[in-house]
Amino acid sequence: MHINWCRPWLARSHVLLLLLALAGLVPSVAHSARWVGAVTYVTDGDTLWVQPEDGSPARKIRLDGIDAPEICQPYGLEARDALAERVSWQQVVVISRRTDDYGRLLARIQLQGLDIGQWLVLNGLAWSYRYRHSDGPYAADEARARASGAGLWRQERPMPPRLFRQRHGRCY
Repeated sequence: MHINWCRPWLARSHVLLLLLALAGLVPSVAHSARWVGAVTYVTDGDTLWVQPEDGSPARKIRLDGIDAPEICQPYGLEARDALAERVSWQQVVVISRRTDDYGRLLARIQLQGLDIGQWLVLNGLAWSYRYRHSDGPYAADEARARASGAGLWRQERPMPPRLFRQRHGRCY
């Protein structure tokens, strides 16, 4: 761990986190943690709830690497319904990365070895999440879905959710 000694408060916070981690007081789901649970609810095409098999409370999860249409935009309901049909009440493997600004756990979800984010992108129900200069982890899958006219790619010019939110805000 690199500590910037020019910012003493930052160094203290890193030391405090380290001490808390050693004492076992840091939340159990950490970076790249892997756990198993059952999907109990699907909010939209990229957000769902998973009940860990250890009995701890259900966790709200944002699928990492994708951006599905908002519920009120074309293919938003289709994305949610397809995801719900595929994973509801199924046992899944959650591979968590971190918590986002909205308190959701960012994670990849696997159902019997199938990457659910990739499945959504391949079926034209989500975009590969773009960040800075990257086309995202599922860019090749998105290109295949585009070329085949799958799902939202049947539209002449589908609007990416990020642009939709900038222009119209969130649906709810």
